[in-house]
Order: sequence, then structure tokens, then C-alpha cells
Amino acid sequence: MRRYIAFVIAAIIAALSGIFAVHALQEISARAAVVMDVSSNRVLYLKNMNEKLAMASTTKIMTLIVAIESGKLDEKVKVSKRASHMEGSSIYLREGERHTVSDLLYAIMLRSGNDAAVAVAEHIGGSVEGFADMMNKKAAEIGAKNTRFANPHGLDTEGHYTTAYDLALITSYALKNPVFSNIVSSKKKIIEGPPDENWDRVMINKNKMLWQFDGGDGVKTGFTNKAGRCLVSSATRDGFQIICVVLNCGPMWNDSSSLLEHAFKNYTKTKVVEKDSTFKVIEVRNGKERFVGVKPVEDFAFALREDEKDDVELVAKDLEAVQAPFEKGDDAGRLEVYIDNTLIKTIRLEYSEGVESSSPFFYLKRILKDYISYTEQ
Repeated sequence: MRRYIAFVIAAIIAALSGIFAVHALQEISARAAVVMDVSSNRVLYLKNMNEKLAMASTTKIMTLIVAIESGKLDEKVKVSKRASHMEGSSIYLREGERHTVSDLLYAIMLRSGNDAAVAVAEHIGGSVEGFADMMNKKAAEIGAKNTRFANPHGLDTEGHYTTAYDLALITSYALKNPVFSNIVSSKKKIIEGPPDENWDRVMINKNKMLWQFDGGDGVKTGFTNKAGRCLVSSATRDGFQIICVVLNCGPMWNDSSSLLEHAFKNYTKTKVVEKDSTFKVIEVRNGKERFVGVKPVEDFAFALREDEKDDVELVAKDLEAVQAPFEKGDDAGRLEVYIDNTLIKTIRLEYSEGVESSSPFFYLKRILKDYISYTEQ
């Protein structure tokens, strides 16, 4: 009887905890918010995630990734008059100063330097407008369908907007780049001051999540009158990395911390596909072996609740009996991972071994083909 009572009490406590957790999330102040698993882009929490909103300096996430992928990190940038006179947050660049693109990217992310953003944009894109075109092209490639960039810094401008979902998607893409990850997780950076003065710029990262949140490793703050307070944060625990986006959110630090903690509490990164583990054995036609194993080319793990782990579906596509000969590692189809009828990941399948043909006609045809090629030389 005591065991039964204890069981009932535990169940009630668990139920109440769930109610309180949901209630806490309902109190999120952000106009729009998304929590996303980096490994799969699975959305773990959403609020108005497709509403188009101003994004302030979280714009600079895209500025950074476009600059990094340009391959010009070591090039020297000459600061223009336009860059040196940029309004808003600044590292007080002077016209004519020269800095590497790499150093300016730290200034953009750690101190939100609008002057540095314009200097980089002009150097890489030829102009602010040209660089904005590059940003929009990259957004389209990533799949951010409801985003448009008009500048590289995020100051309020007509036609400059994103959604919480798109911004999470862009950030997830960016965090897979080690240069980006290193910059946004840096707490301090020193770059040279003006050449005619004996001092350097010491930049301390404005992102409190790096200092205050367990596992915090990025990404970017933002504020304008139109956008309100915006924060894109990320954190990693035990190899499980999560992004949180809050747009137009007064208590952005508290709300982001609550959302991230809730995700870490309720989800774990669970391996559902193992590389080099035979997924299926299929028939071989006209081969010296009758069967061959098929395996995925990569491991895959993503965010799952405990009660979801049995709901993951692995579906093989284009997987059927194969005609010999073929080589080890040749394409064997694809493996699709689903949860809640939603496609999460597609993984290439390959043959674990090569199989030679058992047909003498195959080898006769090969000999004739080689002979003809030889005589035509």
C-alpha cells in the first residue's frame, strides 16, 4: 500500500512539474521565439516563429558567415569615411585605418561595431548594397524564406526583417562553421588602435550568456527602437547544442535562460543512426555473392524527449535488389529519419562490400570493349 501511495505521489509531482514547466513557457515575453536543435534543426519550442520582425544587430550573424565564406579573412580592409561615421554601436574606427577582415569580425560580434560591419561589407561586397545582395543570396541557400537584409549592421531600415525561425536556421548553419563558432564564443579580443596613437582596442563580449549560462557559447545581442531587445543565444552540454532566438523581448536574458534550461531538461541528444552498422541486407543479381549489406555513411543523433524515442522512423528509399558488379562504397539509396511524420535528416546509404559479376558475358563484353579502345588508339 505504501509503495502504491508513493507511486501516486510521484506521478502527481511529475504531472504538476509538467504543468508548471508549460506555464513558465507561456509567460515568455518575447514577441517571437524559437528553440532549435543544431544537429537536426528540429524546433523544440516556438512562439510566432514565422512573424516578420526587425532583427537589430542579430543581423550580424549573417554578416559574419558571408564574410567568413568569402575566404578573405587575412585581407587588409581600409576603413572608409562612410564606415568611420556610422551611427550606433561602434569601436571608433578612423578613416584610413587598416585591419584584417578577421579582426573586424571580432569587433562586429564582441562589441557589435556598426563601423566594422560597414568596413567589411564594403571590402567584400564592393559596397554595403552589394554585400546585402550576398547576404540575401546566402539566406535563400540556407532556406530562410521570410528574411531580407538591407544592410550588414541591423539599424532600422525599410525592408530589413527576419523571423525567429529563419534566424535560428541561419544561426544553426553558421554554428557548424568552426571559425564562426570560435569568434562568437570568444569573451575577449584585442586589436590594434589607431596607428598614430599608442593604445589598443580591448573588446569584451557583450553577450552575458557566455558568462552566466552553463554551457553558453554564443551568439549575438541586438537592440533598436523598432526591433526591441533581441538575443540569439546558444549553449552546449554533453555535445548537445541548442539555439534560442527571442525577438522584441524585454527580459531577453531571463527568457532565453528559461527556454534553454527547459530544452536541456526535457530533451537529450539521442543517436538513432550508426555509421558502419548494417541497416539492411539486400539481394544481389548475377553476382558472385547472393547478398550484400547496406550501411549509412554517417552517425546521426538529434534532440528527443524520453517518450519520443520509440517514435523515430527510419525509412529506406531507392533500396532494392542490385545488379552486380559494383564497388564497396557505391551509392545504395538513402535513409530518411522521421519524427511525428516530419523529415529530420536524409543520409546516404552505401554498399559495405563490392561484388563481382558471375556472368561470363559481362567479362566477355569488358574484354571486347577494352580491345576496341586499344585498337582505336
